[in-house]
Amino acid sequence: MLILQLAIILIASKIAGSLSVRLGQPSVLGTLLIGIVLGPSVLGLVNETETLAEFSEIGVILLMFIAGLETDLDEFKRTGKASTYVGFGGIIFPLVFGYGAGIMLGMTALESWFLGLVLSATSVSISVQALKEMNQLKTREGTTILGAAVIDDVVVIIALAFLMSLSGGDVNLTVVILKKVAFFAGALLIGWAVVPLFLKRFSVLKESETVISSALIICFVYAYFAEFTGVAAIIGAYIAGVAISLTDFKHEIFEKVETISYSIFVPVFFTSIGVTAQFGGIGENIIPIVLLSILAILTKLIGASLGSVLAGFSWGSALGIGAAMVSRGEVALIIADIGLETKLLSQDMFAIIVVVTLVSTLVTPPMMKLFFKRAARQNIG
Repeated sequence: MLILQLAIILIASKIAGSLSVRLGQPSVLGTLLIGIVLGPSVLGLVNETETLAEFSEIGVILLMFIAGLETDLDEFKRTGKASTYVGFGGIIFPLVFGYGAGIMLGMTALESWFLGLVLSATSVSISVQALKEMNQLKTREGTTILGAAVIDDVVVIIALAFLMSLSGGDVNLTVVILKKVAFFAGALLIGWAVVPLFLKRFSVLKESETVISSALIICFVYAYFAEFTGVAAIIGAYIAGVAISLTDFKHEIFEKVETISYSIFVPVFFTSIGVTAQFGGIGENIIPIVLLSILAILTKLIGASLGSVLAGFSWGSALGIGAAMVSRGEVALIIADIGLETKLLSQDMFAIIVVVTLVSTLVTPPMMKLFFKRAARQNIG
């Protein structure tokens, strides 16, 4: 059954992506939408399974690994201030307004802060693909977005740990922070001292494709330990890509990883987002879904855009950066699932957040295309 589902996903995603480009939108939008059509909500040709979820996770890890390989580290250092402004701007606005929305919906103060925290999450995996298609990934704007995503992930997870400790959960905030510090310190040290040596030693083995295999080993190990220490796996994969980008193997690894990724794993990831969409109970919750969707989009867009302007970007570029931060993706769903388990979110609110997350993910690519196109016109003018 899995083999047939993979065949369906691949042919449908490639056709849908091509149609999306013909209509002037990033191909990723078509891939997301075709996932909804293929999934249980419409045709039921592809169902959510554990194996498909694992394929999807590999897809997003490889996507962020490629983004790391394409990162210009000097540019990344130069955009540190901008990334900080964008990251915090994209957290503060959703957090505060999400809290206010929770109070208006009759939630307790703690539950309302948790709702704000869910809305503060960002997953730029969708944005990375849109940036690649628009040739914006290596620009100052693209590097700022990636840096802001790292900051967003770390701050939101630490805030989550703090909130869980207040709710009576068995969480030690000091341990959480120390684990993250240990991961980033270890990742940087290993990236500088071990990664180049490992690639050189492993690549001379009398076996085929040892260079690409060694790169994937580094990618998956980084992703695993990032998740183990409470940092998103995609951040670990991204840092692994950056580490390898400093070696002489960068171009060979990039070409081969991109081929592997876009031939199967990345299309499965994008399509599976739509496949997993659940639309049951939308009718009775349509008003909070609409209101929270608008809130989720505007607070990220405005907060991150203001941060970009403060960092010296023009409003045109700032809106493009803000749009790239809108997608909540898998990060928001993971946090929402924690809220469901700890009773900080009701079953109805969890279902609402799932739909809001999907909406924020779907609107991100066309918003980015619109704002970056306008910014380009302004620069030419």
